[in-house]
Amino acid sequence: MVLRRFGVLSLGKFMAVLYAIIGLIFGVLFALVSLIGGGMVGGDSGAMGMLGGFGLLSIVIFPVLYAIIGFIAGLIGGLLFNLTAKVSGGIEMDLS
Repeated sequence: MVLRRFGVLSLGKFMAVLYAIIGLIFGVLFALVSLIGGGMVGGDSGAMGMLGGFGLLSIVIFPVLYAIIGFIAGLIGGLLFNLTAKVSGGIEMDLS
């Protein structure tokens, strides 16, 4: 079996979902670190209070940004693969 072509839009959607999951993981980790760091430095005053607020907001922002980046990377990667596969003949795969 030889893989000769990707559905570019399909790959873009797949990569968007995958990167959104990765972004959610990083967003949660960032939120935890910023909340813990803000509490250690002096609570909710000034810049550290803003850092804690952004940390919670990162749970939403990171997945959205990562999904957008993943979608664009999937589109570009799919297009490049399809062009390269035309020249090279594709990738031989053994599936069972």
